[in-house]
This record gives sequence, C-alpha cells and structure tokens, in this order.
Amino acid sequence: MNADIPVHLGLPRRRLMAAAGGALALQCLPASAVTTVTFAGIIRQWAGDLPLHEGRVELEIAPLVENGNAVPITVRCDSPMTATDHVQEIAVYNERNPQREVVRFYFGPAAARAEASTRIRLATSQQLVALARLSDGSQWASYVNVIVTLAACVEG
Repeated sequence: MNADIPVHLGLPRRRLMAAAGGALALQCLPASAVTTVTFAGIIRQWAGDLPLHEGRVELEIAPLVENGNAVPITVRCDSPMTATDHVQEIAVYNERNPQREVVRFYFGPAAARAEASTRIRLATSQQLVALARLSDGSQWASYVNVIVTLAACVEG
C-alpha cells in the first residue's frame, strides 16, 4: 500500500469517498427505487388493525415551501397528559421521499404537553401525515399537502 495515501478505518481515502458518495446517492433516489410499499400501506402498518380518526393531532407546516432542504414542522396532540390519559407516540410519514418515516416522538404522562418541533427534508411536493397513539388505545391522524418549489434531492 502506498504510504502517501492516508488510510481511515482501514480504507484508502478513495474507497472511503466512493462509499460516502454511494450513501449520499441512495438518499436522492426516487421513492419508487427505495420502497414498494404504498403511502396508505405504511400508514396501515403503523396503525395495525385499529381505526384511525381524524382530529386531535395537528401537523403544522407551511403549505408552500421554497426549499425542501430544511422545512420546519411542529406536531402536537390535544391531551391532558395525565397518567390515565396521555399521548404515547406521534409519528410523521411522507408520501414521496425515499425514506417514508420522517420522525417519531415518544411521550409519557410526565410530559407537560404532547408537542415537538424539528426540521425535515422534502424531496418534492407531496402529502404528509401525522399519526398519534394515545394511552386509551385510540389513534388519530392529520394529513397535510405541501408544495415544494426547490426539491431537496435533485435528480440529474
């Protein structure tokens, strides 16, 4: 092995860079290349056999996003957050990104309120859903359509 080529974790730099480039390319693949499960199928996997009701959970996101690289979202669910009545989980899924699960937040009765904020990437205009599971077994959903003018992953 050439002593002039730095080695990191036992890999020459070129091989390490190629691996990193391949991982980056996978994140920008069209959704059809990564998963064959439909958006409705992913929601059904999360919900199981229990019904989903609309309401109680809210997904706050701008309806028109200029740049899909860092889109702020807030999710919240109306609940008294007591030991007997609280939100256990809020999950956010998207329709068209290569990785459909955006984020999951877990809550317990000690949480003051069921609310969380973060930034996400959106590959293109699409629908998102926030799903909430409560301690009484009920499940709630909120759907939002978002238009993205500059996609996060641009195919060349």
